[in-house]
Amino acid sequence: MSPLRLGKRGTRNSPAQHLSERQRRIVWRIAGLLLDYPTGQTPNLLEEMAAVAGSVPAPAGPALVSFADRARGMPPMELAAHYVETFDLRRRNCLHLTYYAYGDTRKRGMALLRFKHAYKTAGATLGDHELPDHLAVVLEFAATIDPASGRRLLLEHRPVVELLRLSLVASESPYADVLDAVCATLPELNTANRRRIAELAAQGPPEEEVGLEPFAMDPTTQREMGGRR
Repeated sequence: MSPLRLGKRGTRNSPAQHLSERQRRIVWRIAGLLLDYPTGQTPNLLEEMAAVAGSVPAPAGPALVSFADRARGMPPMELAAHYVETFDLRRRNCLHLTYYAYGDTRKRGMALLRFKHAYKTAGATLGDHELPDHLAVVLEFAATIDPASGRRLLLEHRPVVELLRLSLVASESPYADVLDAVCATLPELNTANRRRIAELAAQGPPEEEVGLEPFAMDPTTQREMGGRR
C-alpha cells in the first residue's frame, strides 16, 4: 500500500463542523446506510435519504445528497456491482476499521473486542458471522443506539477513516462524498493523526490468515443492528 498525499481535497484542515447532535446522527445514519451493501430496498430509500440530508449544513449534507443523487441514477445491479468493486476487491478501501493496522492477524482479534465491549455495554448485538468494526455498523451504532460511545470509536479510528477517505478520493470514487460527510462530523486531524495515516499508508495491513469468528458478537443482549455482508 503506497502512501497517499495529504493535499487538495485530500485533507481536512478546516474546523470541525458546528453540527447539532441530531444533525451528526442524521449524517451517521445516512452514511451507514450508504456504506452498507445495497439491497433491493436501497433504491427506494435514496430519495428519502437525499431529502433528509438536505437539512444538514454543508459540507456534510450536500455531500450525502450528491452521492444519493448519483446512486439513484444507477440500476440496482450496477450499484451493487460498483459497491463490490469499490470495497470488496480493493484492500485499500476495506470498510473494516481494524484491518488497516492488523490485517487478518491474531492482534486484530483483540482490537475487535473493543468494539464488541462497546456494543454489549449499550445492549446492542450483531449477527453471528459479522465483525463489529465495519464502518457501516459503527455509524449505525453511533446514530441509533449510543452516540457518545459510537463517536469515541470513530475518534479512536480517525486516522483509518481519513485514510479510507483519501483512498476513495484518489480513485475518484463517488463514495468519497460519503466519507467527506462522515469526516465533517469529526474534529480536524491533528499531528498524531497525520503521522498515523502516513504509517498506515506506507506499511499496509500485515498478513497472517487466522479465523476471527470467536470475536464476532454473540446474540445475547437486547437490541439488534442490521446485518452486513
